[in-house]
Amino acid sequence: MSGARRRTARGAAVATAVLLGGMIPGAQASSGLQEVDLELAYTCDLPEGGPPKGDLPEGGPPEGGLPVKVGVTAKLPASARPGQAIQPEDVVLEATLPEGAIPASTGSPVASVSAETRLGIDVSQEGRRARAEWVGTTSGSVPVPAEGGLPLTTTGTVPYVKPGASGDLAFDAGALSVELALKTADGMPAEPPGLSLGCTLDPDQETGLAKLEIGDGDGDGEGASAPPASPSSGKRPARDGSVPEVGTRAERTDRPDAPPCVGDVGNDLNLNAYVTGYANVTKLKGASRIPLACTQIEQGPTRVDLSEPGFTHIYQDSTALLDYEGKPQLPPVSSTFLTFGFMPTTATLEMTQIPAGVDADGTPDYNVSSHLVVDWTDFSNTGTTTINLELMLRLRDVEVNGVPLDVGDNCRTSKPFPLTLVGRMTAKDGVTTGYTLVTGGVLEGSVTLPSFSGCGAGEDLDSLFTASLSGVPGYVKQVQGAPCAAAQHVPGTENSVCTDAYEPIDVPVAIR
Repeated sequence: MSGARRRTARGAAVATAVLLGGMIPGAQASSGLQEVDLELAYTCDLPEGGPPKGDLPEGGPPEGGLPVKVGVTAKLPASARPGQAIQPEDVVLEATLPEGAIPASTGSPVASVSAETRLGIDVSQEGRRARAEWVGTTSGSVPVPAEGGLPLTTTGTVPYVKPGASGDLAFDAGALSVELALKTADGMPAEPPGLSLGCTLDPDQETGLAKLEIGDGDGDGEGASAPPASPSSGKRPARDGSVPEVGTRAERTDRPDAPPCVGDVGNDLNLNAYVTGYANVTKLKGASRIPLACTQIEQGPTRVDLSEPGFTHIYQDSTALLDYEGKPQLPPVSSTFLTFGFMPTTATLEMTQIPAGVDADGTPDYNVSSHLVVDWTDFSNTGTTTINLELMLRLRDVEVNGVPLDVGDNCRTSKPFPLTLVGRMTAKDGVTTGYTLVTGGVLEGSVTLPSFSGCGAGEDLDSLFTASLSGVPGYVKQVQGAPCAAAQHVPGTENSVCTDAYEPIDVPVAIR
């Protein structure tokens, strides 16, 4: 009997390890990150038709050039191994164009600009060099101030770099180009519609952004930022002294409606996934589409309970946070309903998540609970995942029968409201159906909107929106795509759930 018990316990332990591997794809130690924070001085060529030197502030640039201060911040791992992808994170470029840098328009004056920046990056290792390009864009149009410099902040996903050998790997800033789209106050292209600046570094300044220690590829690889290039074979990449490999920025032409959704390659427990769906607005007898959105999932601690004979219970707590342009919200979406059964009403909906809090000891208040049950009598599995969100809804750009209705800038629900979503999974005889956090699927729930407040610029419209929208539960059906586990993705490999920009490949479609 004792031998049988030992075999049963060992079998349970092995199965539990396999199941945990499915719940937690991260399995390698992540490295510490080094912070990049460098200010650079550039001189940018004046384009043809640009402002004359006399339009610039006193003490301006040398003849034919604009002085531009540029700040670059980013995060990179402190170390890695040969053949591993190094993905710079949180890359932000801040540049200030001097007053008068925007040329005078031949028509209406330029009221706002949007910008794309391209920063050349020299990647060097033991005398071998490669060139990368960090491309960023402004999140929208930037107003041109009446006086003073024009500050621009750009962000974007940048290419990975893969060292081919051991030895320090250095990142240095190089030339910069800035493409500006110019618009008038009514949002139309100005004349000229654009401006291009080519910028060179001023001499005698520090250009080093970061330096990484690249080990010899042996041992456990403490501090590695990503898994080996060939995890299935277990072989280390050849150390042939080749130049560092620079990846390409992922193109979005195959999924133009998908917003950016980049995973954290330095965090083994991070998952990033696309979600979409529909939410019924019961009083209006219609449904509002949940726009395709990004969610960042941080897998938390796992507990295993073997106390029930014949069963293994596995619990995991996690956090899920919406991610749209760095804010915890869904992308804005326009919906049209028949108010009072006959009046077409259109509004833009902005749904913002209240992030989960943190306990006094720094432990997150997890908002995702997963419970997996293994039944050893028939080797079946059942699972339930519950996601609890706190949300606020804001309405703007309201039109009633085509006529704008001024609701002001603060028309929103009077308080946060809960949304609980539940996904269920069953697995038997090798067939798995339903939802898990790491595979995606359908989640269902309901939501009841509270009363509205702050609606109306010249008159109080709170009661109108409360009567039309609040108080009756509405059914919610959400679809989550298969997430990307960025820390486990090897760029260039097939059958991955991540693009080489560490975004999810699976873009779900809303279903009713």
